[in-house]
Amino acid sequence: MSILETVNPSKLRVSILALNYSPESTGIAPYVTRLAEGLAAEGHDVQAIVGFPHYPEWKPREGYGGWQKREVLNGVRIKRLRQYIPGTPTTMRRMHLELSFGARLLFARWGNPDVVLMVTPALFSSALALLRLRLSRRRPAIGIWVQDIYSRGLEEIRQGSSTLVSMMRRLEGLVLRSATGVCVIHERFRDYAVTGLGVRNQDVVVIRNWTHIAVESSIDRSAVRERLGWADHDVVVLHAGNMGAKQGLENVVRAAAISDQSRSRVRFALLGDGNQRRHIEDIAQGINRIQFIDPLPDDEFEAALSAADMLLVNELPGLRETAVPSKLTSYFATGLPVVAATDVNSTTAGELAKSRGGVRIEPDNPSALVQIAETLAADQELSQALGHAGRMYATNYLSEDAAILAHGAWLHSLRASKNTASSTGLK
Repeated sequence: MSILETVNPSKLRVSILALNYSPESTGIAPYVTRLAEGLAAEGHDVQAIVGFPHYPEWKPREGYGGWQKREVLNGVRIKRLRQYIPGTPTTMRRMHLELSFGARLLFARWGNPDVVLMVTPALFSSALALLRLRLSRRRPAIGIWVQDIYSRGLEEIRQGSSTLVSMMRRLEGLVLRSATGVCVIHERFRDYAVTGLGVRNQDVVVIRNWTHIAVESSIDRSAVRERLGWADHDVVVLHAGNMGAKQGLENVVRAAAISDQSRSRVRFALLGDGNQRRHIEDIAQGINRIQFIDPLPDDEFEAALSAADMLLVNELPGLRETAVPSKLTSYFATGLPVVAATDVNSTTAGELAKSRGGVRIEPDNPSALVQIAETLAADQELSQALGHAGRMYATNYLSEDAAILAHGAWLHSLRASKNTASSTGLK
């Protein structure tokens, strides 16, 4: 035992295995990055073994070449392993991506961690990492942090046959049940992990994702709008983040066409990138009331959010259990109203109802989308009330400090549980 460990017996050695990490600024990466940095700031020894940055553009980032790259950022030792990056991420190519990262994990040095924390997605690389641990003489505690449910995603966006969905459900259940403990980001995920995937209820904890941006209220809103090409009279409905299949952004294109035809003040802005962006841009040709904005640095991204009039979550019809949109945590922090085009029973709808920070409309109803934007623009008192409620929800329930403390406590419990099981000969 080192002198530092004697002084601080609660210190953990943690290896985080995650495909996504900073400088990716959307999706899962900001949460993985801030958790790693937060644990390091608490005095833990943190190593992050991650993939090369590629999301949401689905192409290698400039400046990240070679086979491996090492860095130390904000107290975290980072080992980046090059993986296959598909230009068009179909289901099979995503599998190839994860398997290539998993193969790299099999032969990488992980150090001597007390706890290995795997982040899923990526499920297939986590399965290979679990295989390595099963074959190792020293077996640390294993935590799996679930950000999306794979099998429900395939089922809800209809990207696989019933046989493939069934196979994925069995694999997902096996992976989660093989861990010392599982952390999910929503109560609905816990219910499905227990009832649908066979994980023991006592092995699952819920720790919510947090607001990972600090939106400044002192921005020059007029200057930001002018820079982005938004007129003072425009009612800007901003969708920020990934442009993929789950988002169903064809609905937004149709809404923009209706706005054109009716000479409405409503203008739709799609900020970000993704595997469906080119398709959405193609079908939006000739429509004036829609705009595409490339991914922005954090400070400009935060300014763009604050300069809009309302913020949009758009989902495919039938999308209910797959994911909690990470953009919601950022949206609530702005103090702007949120419009969610989503099924009434979706996880997103539940979050909106709990926060009271916005309005839900039916998905795939472009006329309703334009109408609600016009209604909120005309009723500033309602818009401000919704925005205020969302911000209070973010402050009270989506605190980064509280989430990182909860993760630290959970990781400690995993080590204690593993030590107890080993001493009694259960494992």
